[in-house]
Amino acid sequence: MAKITGGELLVKALLKEKVKYVFGIPGGQLTTFVDAIYRVGKPQGMDFIMTRHESAAASMADALARVSGQVGVCCGTVGPGALNLAAGVAAAYNDSIPMVVITPQIHSNRCYPFKGSQQQLDQLTFFQPITKWNAVVHCWERIPEMVQWAFRVATTGRPGPTHLDICVDTLFAMGEEESVELDPPENYRPMNPPCGDEKGVEQAVELLMSAERPLIHAGGGVLRSGAWEEVRELAEYLQIPVTTSVSSRGILPEDHPLLLLPKLGGAVFAEAAADVVLSVGCAMAELEYWGKPPLWGDPSSQKFIQVDIEPEMIGLNRRVDVALVGDAKAVLKQIIKKVKDATGPSPERVHIAQYREVEREGLRELEEAARSDAKPIHPARLVRDALEFFGRDAIVALDAGNMGLWGVTGTRVYRPRSFLWSTDMGQLGTGLPFALGAKLACPDRQVYVLHGDGAFMLNNHEIETAARYNLQVVDIIGNDQAWGMIKAAQHAAFGDRYLGVDFSDTRYDKLAESMGGFGIRVEDPQDIKPALSEAVSSGKPAVIDAIIDHQINLNPPLFQIFLEVALMGCDLSGCQG
Repeated sequence: MAKITGGELLVKALLKEKVKYVFGIPGGQLTTFVDAIYRVGKPQGMDFIMTRHESAAASMADALARVSGQVGVCCGTVGPGALNLAAGVAAAYNDSIPMVVITPQIHSNRCYPFKGSQQQLDQLTFFQPITKWNAVVHCWERIPEMVQWAFRVATTGRPGPTHLDICVDTLFAMGEEESVELDPPENYRPMNPPCGDEKGVEQAVELLMSAERPLIHAGGGVLRSGAWEEVRELAEYLQIPVTTSVSSRGILPEDHPLLLLPKLGGAVFAEAAADVVLSVGCAMAELEYWGKPPLWGDPSSQKFIQVDIEPEMIGLNRRVDVALVGDAKAVLKQIIKKVKDATGPSPERVHIAQYREVEREGLRELEEAARSDAKPIHPARLVRDALEFFGRDAIVALDAGNMGLWGVTGTRVYRPRSFLWSTDMGQLGTGLPFALGAKLACPDRQVYVLHGDGAFMLNNHEIETAARYNLQVVDIIGNDQAWGMIKAAQHAAFGDRYLGVDFSDTRYDKLAESMGGFGIRVEDPQDIKPALSEAVSSGKPAVIDAIIDHQINLNPPLFQIFLEVALMGCDLSGCQG
């Protein structure tokens, strides 16, 4: 009988889940795991992607999961390495992204409780608030069971990260491979998603069919369940307009006649005016303004149907009239069947044209800015030129901050799982790692990043990772030489008293070249598309260092709304003194 290490047993268990990439930085305690990937994993299609920071490793695993629908896997070594994973793991937790996080722990006879070992850290407690489930693994025989448990929890119900804390002596221990079960996923976790209650489905169908101004509001749960075709089928059959959360953009192509662009006038009008809302896979949290008037209808007159796979999400922020607990795709299939059994296709609804006109009116100023030839470059022009250059098939990753807001308003998304943004965490620095994870998941598609210079500098070292793995992504920096969003907040609230927000002029293009990438600085809007063409033609990961108008960036679109939401309830009367 063959004896194998715990590290090899861990790799074999991950291979059963068809894990293709493990992202991270190796440490001494992880060496047997990394060696097993080299010996056992690589011949079967698994690879270890070494990043330059563990936070980026978590974000790359996150992006791979968002784009592919699979579970991302990342790791960091004991103590500081585990701590560095936290920001990326927390962002995935807030956005309900399925991941498995692996950390080694010091020897089993020195931990829980700890005895003073170097780099000791209670990683179990540390990761509990930012994972759905975690466990210490201190027994060789339990490695497959714990991997199965981690994937089961990560993928069922509301998805999210899980965490395995594996003692180093367990990773190096030897055991008989034949003595443990290495089952395929269908033997240890459900493969068929749960449907909704039939009575509730009937009530939902009755409300939708009797509504004069129905609306479908689709959240991230639609993307995670792969339910975009069902949203399209129901919307087209009943001629119902569709709005989306920011995180779920691309559910319908954003030139579809029934799709209203998120957070703009037409969508806001529709969300407030609807008499029946079918909310699918959306918690109605802060970016949906908690489902409250005046941006949504009053609960006394606007009926609300909520579909969510997690019971605790039902009615969390908005009173519901019909609650359907189940998978978005499965429940929408139920609704579609009952609708088609009961009625024929609906004619076009007159009020949709009203929503469209409001949307067009709201976009006029932005579209004018996007055509600006002014120098320094208007941020909207940078966003629009990138969109036109890369076209409908590209994947775009945004960071938080002002350029994120310009990207949200100016970008159009035409395919599901093609828009990456750390929506609920609003984390800076995810843009480039998101792009790299997406490129590994979809190597044949173009991937680009839109973010500010502050966000770029938080993970700029991953340009070297991109060059090392030959991952051609195009990183477009809107360079205003500042923490632009914070400067905008100081501008709005404190009478232009600026402190701690301005940078020196840094040549980010030269920085990219020093790490094996392509770099070019752009100061004239006429040069944006030629620079993008040069970047793609280089065949290298590329940085476009675009100098943008910092004055315009003091008041980006949506900023006032975001500021009001972020500071809701705060007394600002003394700020100008």
